[in-house]
Amino acid sequence: MEAPPLTLILADDHGIMREAVAAFCKARPDISVLGQCADGQEALDMILARDPDFAIIDLDMPKLSGLQVIRRVRETGSKTRIIVLSINRDQSIIRELFRVGADGYVLKDGPSRHIFDAINYVRDGGQYLTPLLKRESLEKKEDKSDPLGALSKREFEVFTLLVDGVRPKDIAKMLTLSPKTVDTYRANIMRKLEIDSIAGLVRFAIQRNLKNTTDQRPN
Repeated sequence: MEAPPLTLILADDHGIMREAVAAFCKARPDISVLGQCADGQEALDMILARDPDFAIIDLDMPKLSGLQVIRRVRETGSKTRIIVLSINRDQSIIRELFRVGADGYVLKDGPSRHIFDAINYVRDGGQYLTPLLKRESLEKKEDKSDPLGALSKREFEVFTLLVDGVRPKDIAKMLTLSPKTVDTYRANIMRKLEIDSIAGLVRFAIQRNLKNTTDQRPN
């Protein structure tokens, strides 16, 4: 049975940008755009009223900022996954967005495919940061002491399969992911562990006694 399309709402006070994002989202059969709005208060009301799977919101909007929208949505317990689409590269602001509950961050001056990469990555349990920014500069200091602690549950699954010699295309089939999503996971894993090859991942796993195991991820 075919899965129902993912639902989303769009919030951006720049009409041309909002309409452009809506247009290429509507072109996807697996995505249904439930609504659009131009300010933060309306975005909050729409998220709570329509309970979409995703909300793609601007950071700087009238009435409520993207940060305020995320904070208030999370206070309600809503499970809507929120991706911020912005031109802002301020690391302290991006760090705060993730701290209060953002699921992804995409730059407006990046390629449009990054929006779909973010949706796929977040849907599969990850936290997406545009590859145009360096994630390591946003990581919490405590994650540095144990780099495995910086991996999400799904990233750790991909990591263990990679070091066990499973090919990325087979990982995609096993985990019901697209090959592109697996490639994104692999790139994030290598960035977080500061390792630049599969052989390096294998050596790291052997050193940590993680070879051929799937249940030793640090709590």
